[in-house]
Amino acid sequence: MSRRDHGTHVHAHVAADADAPRLVVALVLILGLMVAETLAGILADSLVLLSDAAHMLTDAGAVALSLVALRLARRPAEGNLTYGLRRAEVLSAQANGVTLLVLGALIGYEAVRRLIEPVPVDGGVVMALALVGAAVNVVAVWQLSRANRKNMAVEGSFQHILTDLYAFAGTFVAGTLIVTIGFTRADPIASLAVVALMFRSAWGLLRDSARVLLEAAPEGVDVGAIGRALAADARVSGVHDLHVWEIGTGFPSLSAHVIVRRGDDCHATRRDLERLLAHDFGIDHTTLQVDHDAQSGLLSIGRVRRGEAE
Repeated sequence: MSRRDHGTHVHAHVAADADAPRLVVALVLILGLMVAETLAGILADSLVLLSDAAHMLTDAGAVALSLVALRLARRPAEGNLTYGLRRAEVLSAQANGVTLLVLGALIGYEAVRRLIEPVPVDGGVVMALALVGAAVNVVAVWQLSRANRKNMAVEGSFQHILTDLYAFAGTFVAGTLIVTIGFTRADPIASLAVVALMFRSAWGLLRDSARVLLEAAPEGVDVGAIGRALAADARVSGVHDLHVWEIGTGFPSLSAHVIVRRGDDCHATRRDLERLLAHDFGIDHTTLQVDHDAQSGLLSIGRVRRGEAE
């Protein structure tokens, strides 16, 4: 949540009941297309079709994993899992990112080999499957675009399938070049373009999920601005041990130690600061330890004073 969103914050809770049917539709479409591409790739001896089929297999796995993650994230917090399984979506995003990297490396290796030693490819079959695949992927992308993409599990699936949509465009161009001028190297070249898209998607998923696992502040949150806002309260003489992190999608958390001036109401100050954090920064899950300023030397370097950032 950034400063420009003040007063309009809406929690991005995972709408699992609404998203699951869309993921199921996408999964069925992907599995059907994967079978068709595998058969066509074998018949046409096309690396780009077989690469797409392999990528579709990871797409199917990504969507299935997303469905599981959504289900796990809905489980209530209990026992030792005090936050429930909200970070299942983050683990799903990590798995999707790693899978894209590994698969991209394997496809890239085979593409380079075929650039050195070209293999005859049936361009007509490549073109036909590219058109069919693009049509199927448009439907799948449309389904997932209507889901809650702020959820990392859903976003992981969306990135997988969107990559395939771009890949089918490259596949069609490759098939056209093979049919019209007999340029068989267009097949591995298109495969390398797919690899580049896979690496790009993988980087985004791994970067965003790593921020959550490393408990960095949510993207767009200015921790210094939060500290200054808390310390700007006339009743507050200092703020320290300020931590902001994210449990899962739409679940930012904050903890801090707030020193209140002598004679002011600690509890009233805490309630007002909690309302400030919710309204101005969209952070509802807060833990504020509030104490009176017992001695003048209590505040030290590194703590937020009024008008200063940590």
